[in-house]
Amino acid sequence: MIDKAAIELSDAVEYHYDQFPPQDLDLQKLLQPLTEATASLARYDQMLAGMLNSEILLAPLRTRDAVVSSRMEGTISTIDEVMQLEADAQSGEADAHRLARSETIEVSLYARALRQSQQALSEGRPISEHLLRTAHQTLLAFGRGASKHPGSYKTEQNYIGDRGTRRIQFIPISPQSLPGGMEALISFIASDKQIPLLRTALAHVEFEALHPFEDGNGRVGRMLITLMLWKLGLISQPHFYVSGYFEQNKDEYIERMRAVSADGDWTEWAVFFLKALNAQALENLETAEAIQALYEKMREEFREVLKSQWSNHALDFAFANPYFRNNVFTSTSGIPAPTANRFTRSLVEHGLLRTIVPSAGRRPAMYAFEPLLELVRNST
Repeated sequence: MIDKAAIELSDAVEYHYDQFPPQDLDLQKLLQPLTEATASLARYDQMLAGMLNSEILLAPLRTRDAVVSSRMEGTISTIDEVMQLEADAQSGEADAHRLARSETIEVSLYARALRQSQQALSEGRPISEHLLRTAHQTLLAFGRGASKHPGSYKTEQNYIGDRGTRRIQFIPISPQSLPGGMEALISFIASDKQIPLLRTALAHVEFEALHPFEDGNGRVGRMLITLMLWKLGLISQPHFYVSGYFEQNKDEYIERMRAVSADGDWTEWAVFFLKALNAQALENLETAEAIQALYEKMREEFREVLKSQWSNHALDFAFANPYFRNNVFTSTSGIPAPTANRFTRSLVEHGLLRTIVPSAGRRPAMYAFEPLLELVRNST
């Protein structure tokens, strides 16, 4: 989104008033991509169901998606930077956020907002305006976004366009019409009048067209995809991240959304969205299988190196916390503190942990679990 000052509106497309939800989707054209996306999602979900500890194993993928989704909005950070910030914050480092780059804070907040939303849904709450506004409030809680009215809808017209040329490509719904637009969107999400995958496709593009917030709309809109897939029963656990495909095909992503308002072309948008889910499901499946294989390999190596009944505890902690301060490991892993301290030394000596920051006085050392980090980095 860009400010309204010094902008060019001549080619701008305006929001599609009174055309949501669409009534004329070409289901014949959608049949094949719908079938393929459904099958790929089912394969991915079967993989999830076979993981005894998917929350532990796939936690880094949430951070990866936060990095990619934020990068689409021009916020550049790395997985390593975000995980280091989260490790410092978890250990009680008072200066963690003050010393971090604002971009890294923003990406970390994306992951936090998604976790909080997933927790709310797991407690039985619906996808609602309150849920989306709460996610937005968390997303913009610190850093540059804190001045963009976190959790509040826009009160002035916003625009979507090219930051470099200052040319506006799309004019979202007006602030005056937004309440009705959001009510219609939430009602559509809760209804059963459309196939769940198509409902997800249409809800995402409608949210982006409404652009209800001053900033952060793209990121909240992509969170909505994961939340809907889970809430509608298309995946059994909330571990599906689609930002990678959208980033790789960003120009088409933007043009297909724009064509919904410009030409009423909801069908081609849905085709693109289903292809995105299909491709991302296959990629996510490959990544999840690689993580599962790494876990099995590391389980044997940890047992050999640590020679202890606590080796699986150490392994699970490392997968859930690829960056960590030693005080967090000793206090939360469930391993006796003297044993935990011995473990970190042994794992560093055998190259399974890398020392990021050595201990100094009362400040505990920070370690990185390099085998998992290398895998996740290579999948971005």
